[in-house]
Amino acid sequence: MAEPSKKSNRRKSRPGENGTRPRVGADSMSAGYAKAEDKNEKVRESLEPLKDGERPTVVTVGAVFAFVVALILGGSAIFALATGTKVNGEGVNIPQWVFLTAIFGGMGWGMWRARYWAVLGFQMLLVLLMLAAIAGLVVAATLLQIVSTTILLIGFALLFFFMVKAMARIQMPESPGRR
Repeated sequence: MAEPSKKSNRRKSRPGENGTRPRVGADSMSAGYAKAEDKNEKVRESLEPLKDGERPTVVTVGAVFAFVVALILGGSAIFALATGTKVNGEGVNIPQWVFLTAIFGGMGWGMWRARYWAVLGFQMLLVLLMLAAIAGLVVAATLLQIVSTTILLIGFALLFFFMVKAMARIQMPESPGRR
């Protein structure tokens, strides 16, 4: 019986762009990082710093969203306090509602003023909301729940995606002529 031919498990290296063999190991990692940094530098150069009082549109949308949530939370707390609402036989935890209202109000104010920390905090909130939406999709029982949760998930993801570039513009140092 003939033995099957033994093939090497090594992959053949292909010539690179300039006809040479690609580098391996630490050299290829360094080259990859250098290439990525060149790409990042080009993107940084294409960004324009914010002018005084300027705010990216997506940050304005986030600020309005945060203000609306703060108003709803604050109004709910006032309504619960005024009506003596009970949940499972206990009164509503008003300090918790006030705390959340303050967080969302502060985040909205910070984004309205185009503050980096506020946009970063809002992005963290968007990630938590996306995770909650994904968990909601897992337990969704009806088509309406699936569609509405998917729409929310897409909306949160788009808002997150567009805020990345806005954060880069907010973080940019002032141009040398403005100092």
